[in-house]
Amino acid sequence: MARAAALKPEQVPAASKPTLDTFTQSIGFTPTMMATFAQSPIAFNAWAALLGSLSKALDVKTRDSIGLAVSEVNGCDYCLTVHSFTAEHMAKLPAADIILARNGHASDPKRDAAVQFARKVIATRGKVSDADLQTVRAAGHTDANIMEIVALVAMYSLTNFFNNVFDPEQDFPTVPPAGSI
Repeated sequence: MARAAALKPEQVPAASKPTLDTFTQSIGFTPTMMATFAQSPIAFNAWAALLGSLSKALDVKTRDSIGLAVSEVNGCDYCLTVHSFTAEHMAKLPAADIILARNGHASDPKRDAAVQFARKVIATRGKVSDADLQTVRAAGHTDANIMEIVALVAMYSLTNFFNNVFDPEQDFPTVPPAGSI
């Protein structure tokens, strides 16, 4: 059950309205997470700016795979539904690759290294080993790419934590628990 109200259009703070309107126009509807997050123009606009910048990081399949892996680790059902939907419909990831990502892997070796590294960043709270860095570098990721992976982990964790705290109503198709896939 939602712990904070999703705002109706007339309730959205003026400072959040342009950002929320952009998302609504782009997506075709207003996700409840965004209608809830918009209550804080500071937090919402900061997240939107980060999302906009990181939409240029790596490639869409890798970004969505990292989003799935991070959301699985953080236990965010809302984000798992969103990332499963976008991975299938926007990144064109096959269902098997979505399952792999949720389990911390990918069929492509370079993407697999990024996803595994993202999970290590979460598991170690960023205190990865030299061997972890060497492995992701050996797969073809530059230090700039690794910085983008860390930033993606942080951004996805932010929305995971937001959704775990406020539990907005689901508006994407639900996905089965990881143990049943």
